[in-house]
Amino acid sequence: MESINKLFSLQGKTALVTGGSYGIGFAIAKALSKAGAVIAFNCRSKAHLQQALSDYEKEGITAHGYLCDVTDEAAVRAMVAEITETLGPIDILVNNAGIIKRIPMCEMSTEDFRQVVDIDLVGPFIMAKAVLPGMIHQGHGKIINICSMMSELGRETVSAYAAAKGGLKMLTRNICAEFGSANIQCNGIGPGYIATPQTAPLRQRQADGSRHPFDQFIVSKTPAGRWGTTADLEGPAIFLASAASDFVNGHILYVDGGILAYIGKQP
Repeated sequence: MESINKLFSLQGKTALVTGGSYGIGFAIAKALSKAGAVIAFNCRSKAHLQQALSDYEKEGITAHGYLCDVTDEAAVRAMVAEITETLGPIDILVNNAGIIKRIPMCEMSTEDFRQVVDIDLVGPFIMAKAVLPGMIHQGHGKIINICSMMSELGRETVSAYAAAKGGLKMLTRNICAEFGSANIQCNGIGPGYIATPQTAPLRQRQADGSRHPFDQFIVSKTPAGRWGTTADLEGPAIFLASAASDFVNGHILYVDGGILAYIGKQP
């Protein structure tokens, strides 16, 4: 048992989680911390940074927060240099920062499309580019890209998001191909529909006690028969960040309750 626990241990590791101030990023950072990692995270808002530091403290976690926009390459390089100097080399990068804009394609401005792609795809490229030299130097590294079911599927109003997340899937595979020989593993996690405060309105019961139509739609399409929780992402994140996944590379682990494997019930 001790050897198995050691296989999943992140003791002595430093993890950088982008967008780790709330939601999925916060949950993954907490999980990595429980496994022994020192946590660094970034966000773009000073208010979110202060709130996140307080939230981590309530969880008994000493997290290190940085104000940084993942699309600003100079700022990213400076943040990575500061983390390396103060906390040690970055062993684990989780590219979680992202946005979605639900706008019908013909109504979406090119500016909005570019902003989504910039944050969701170019940002992970910039982050990976910044940490890879250090990982190569130390002879190991783990990069986890937070992909999406939209890395595989299309849906109305999410053209930019699906394009970016599909690109992130292929960036994941390309980092694997280019840096696998340096003992660097790059994999992705594709969350399904996760119950968070942001999705709470979609899960509220209607006045007559029935499910919200979107809630009903998601549950009917999910073999597990429920929405996922952020806790469902903890084990996969620890696995992909630990020595347990040293021969897993270029893989997207979909944590979706089976949606992608299921055609749905006959009407």
